[in-house]
Amino acid sequence: MEIEKKRFRTMFPNLSQEMKYEHQRVGISSIRSDAPTGEKASSKTFDGYMPDIIDFIRRCDNEQQAVEIIEYLERRQEIGSAYAKKMKKQLKEKGVRSFGSKKQDDYYPREGIV
Repeated sequence: MEIEKKRFRTMFPNLSQEMKYEHQRVGISSIRSDAPTGEKASSKTFDGYMPDIIDFIRRCDNEQQAVEIIEYLERRQEIGSAYAKKMKKQLKEKGVRSFGSKKQDDYYPREGIV
């Protein structure tokens, strides 16, 4: 479908603006007609990745939520008490953002997993 540039810019101003910038482009390496197979193949960035305590803390809005996560993982013995104590100390002294910026709900889709 051929469409002149001026008409395209009028119809799709935001898309037209985004297309100007190289850093926002995404390459297409292949085409698949089977959606589930395509989704599985395209989501290799976090394939087999298991989030750790830091990933969970980075989703927290405040220190209380982070403390709950630390205590929960300690109760389940997924982290040791010494590590939990170290995490709580960092949380108290430096705050929840000392573990990294907040991970938004769409973090994994934006970073490569669909």
